[in-house]
Amino acid sequence: MNIRSNSRRDFLAKSIYSASILAVGPLNKLYAISEQVITGDSTAAETSLSVSNNPAGVKITENENKVTVEINGKLFTEYCYKDAKRPYFYPLIGPTGVSVTRNWPMKEGENEEKDHPHHRSLWYTHGSINGNDFWTDGDKNGNIVHDKFIKIESGREVGIIQSQNKYVAADGKLICTDTRTHKFYNIPDAKMIDFEITFHASEGEVVLGDTKEGSMALRLAPTLRLEGAVAQGHIINSEGIKDKSTWGKRAAWCDYYGLLKGEVVGVSIFDNPQNPKHPTWWHVREYGLFAANPFGVSDFEKKPKGTGNIKIHEGESLTFKYRIYIHKGDHEQGKVAEHYKEYAETK
Repeated sequence: MNIRSNSRRDFLAKSIYSASILAVGPLNKLYAISEQVITGDSTAAETSLSVSNNPAGVKITENENKVTVEINGKLFTEYCYKDAKRPYFYPLIGPTGVSVTRNWPMKEGENEEKDHPHHRSLWYTHGSINGNDFWTDGDKNGNIVHDKFIKIESGREVGIIQSQNKYVAADGKLICTDTRTHKFYNIPDAKMIDFEITFHASEGEVVLGDTKEGSMALRLAPTLRLEGAVAQGHIINSEGIKDKSTWGKRAAWCDYYGLLKGEVVGVSIFDNPQNPKHPTWWHVREYGLFAANPFGVSDFEKKPKGTGNIKIHEGESLTFKYRIYIHKGDHEQGKVAEHYKEYAETK
């Protein structure tokens, strides 16, 4: 009886682990994700599958007003969704143990400008959805309201937060909804998030309007800036365009790197080849704003207003996918182009 029970437990353990490897298989080559063979010994199988009692892996914990993400026992980020105009991630701890995003307005930070209070670390929103502004703060602007979590899942190689949100105008009208899937990876010497958002035209037609104020965005730490008292940063995109000239240009990826507490660190955003209007335009500023925006064509290319609109018909959905890749060194040392190529081929 014991032999039969142990055999069944071993079979289940192997099946679960094999499924997890298949889920992250395309990442193994580039990011050196482990594929160790589980032996027939039940103790070994249980040990390698145990995440809750072992700091190794991605541990995601739901708290009262935020969700904490730890990688190998260390804080990576927190998903903040209550008492805010929109959900955001803060802090965002890079591979050197220092946050790559600005602290303010969440808390006071050294040498930080107190501008654009809606720039909260890492977030996604847009400045014109059916004419409502969900990008900036203010009583006349809309809120993205957390509805519920669909999935919160820890794992040795990958952790997942999946949520559902409501877009509520200033007058209380529900404009649309979204589903967001965030995947956090346990990889050596770097940090990585896959961000997927699906807009649902659940309340009627949705128009994602033509404005530069959006969408997949970060506000970086002051020393990563191009300009400012402590600025030591640079920008480069997949087309080889650099620094301030990257604003409003189309590119498959963009990388913002510089000195952070004595070490060079970079942050990339990858635009998925499946995204509408790929390659996207970049709303990337010298003061540390870093955003991928496929909508703001009139601002970026001086074309007629509305050229960049994207419509979602009632009852339909539209998905955008991005990867945030935080690395040591500049874009060459971080092998950004190589990592993007792998991302593009496997997504």
